[in-house]
Amino acid sequence: MSTPLPRVAVAGASGFVGSALVGVLAQRAEVIALGRRVSEGRGADGSAVHGRRCDLFSLRETEAALKGAEVAYYLVHSMLPSTRLTQARFEDLDLLLADNFGRAAAQAGVKRIIYLGGLVPTEAESGGHLSAHLRSRLEAEQALAAHGVPVTAVRAGLVVGAGGSSLQILVRLVRRLPVMLCPRWTRSLSQPIALEDVVSVLVHCLEDAETTGRICEVGGPDVLSYRDMMRETARVLGRRRLFLPVPLFSPGLSRLWVSLITRSPRSLVAPLIQSLRHPMVAQDRWLQERMHLPGRPFAESLSEAVRAEGLRREPTVRSVQRLPQPAGRDARWVAEEYIRWLPRFLNPLLRVERDGATSRIFARGWRRPLLELTYRTPGSEADRAVLDVTGGQLAGPRLGSPRLEFRVTPDARQLLAALQDFRPGLPWWIYAVTQAPLHRLVMHRFGRHLARSV
Repeated sequence: MSTPLPRVAVAGASGFVGSALVGVLAQRAEVIALGRRVSEGRGADGSAVHGRRCDLFSLRETEAALKGAEVAYYLVHSMLPSTRLTQARFEDLDLLLADNFGRAAAQAGVKRIIYLGGLVPTEAESGGHLSAHLRSRLEAEQALAAHGVPVTAVRAGLVVGAGGSSLQILVRLVRRLPVMLCPRWTRSLSQPIALEDVVSVLVHCLEDAETTGRICEVGGPDVLSYRDMMRETARVLGRRRLFLPVPLFSPGLSRLWVSLITRSPRSLVAPLIQSLRHPMVAQDRWLQERMHLPGRPFAESLSEAVRAEGLRREPTVRSVQRLPQPAGRDARWVAEEYIRWLPRFLNPLLRVERDGATSRIFARGWRRPLLELTYRTPGSEADRAVLDVTGGQLAGPRLGSPRLEFRVTPDARQLLAALQDFRPGLPWWIYAVTQAPLHRLVMHRFGRHLARSV
């Protein structure tokens, strides 16, 4: 007779960490996802996830939603407003929510709460003055435990994964600013941890009774400054960035420029900037040692997160034009002719250098190529020739298969020129009014050139 699966409730199931956790958790527990907008779903192996709608600000609704749950995960924060008008500090909202949840869990007979909070600097590191964000994380932890239900407190710093708000801010800063101003807080040390490692720890806590009522500090194998993380992000994005120390740049000004550049709400940016005044380093990673989980290196988890984030969110380009097909010529000839014709059309602005299958397009007087196109061999045929976009300042990160292909139509009378999966290196609004219309013009004129070809 098989042992019944534990029934586990997850508050914050639709969030950044919660959505990743639920998929794994459903393989070993009966999962109840709590939230205002939740639905039935499936875990990674097809296991059912039961949705219970509830407003966590309502004690009565939270009590009802937790009924029957043996363990409850709490992955909630209130740094972004949830109503049209919110007259409250985020730390007061967090306290109200955590107190509600602790009371409701006790009333519903929940045996244990597993809480994902933030690393807490030592007294010496903080000078006795925690930022509002870190103080709120600790206050929520205490409120959850205040009503008699044992709390397992998993404390983490920056969680690296696609969809994480802190990582999005970091990536947007590096992507949009060629010169990075580095105030004093960018020298503070941090110990980022990969999302999948956090999920592994949270799942382990469900099955390891010895974590009950204990604090579990977690982090990856690398201890880095925020400036180090920006440098690594620039490397992953393939961007050259200049980092300038600015010792007099205040946290207030930092909040303003970070919010403006990343287009993130100041209500989100301000607490995060304040927290970066403190070192965010795990003092005792006893649980990870017990699990034999050193964690993934920052560079590895960052690369994967940026790739996943880009595939989900980064604007991409698809541009298709119909061109005449010269008699007696195939798609391979058209691709070669395009490389020969382009610098003639844009002379004296451009020049092209050939190196085997790779063509690099330069602006006159520039040492770095604007675009690098590589003829795909194998992969090109008489009726479809492909030029892969393999680099250049006008090309963004390769998060797929950016390419310009020339394809003969089934009637063999016309061609389709298709630019696909292209991510521009320019900021999107600049690309939309410069490079994008120029590409259409170039293809129109190339079509006219092909029409005159014998």
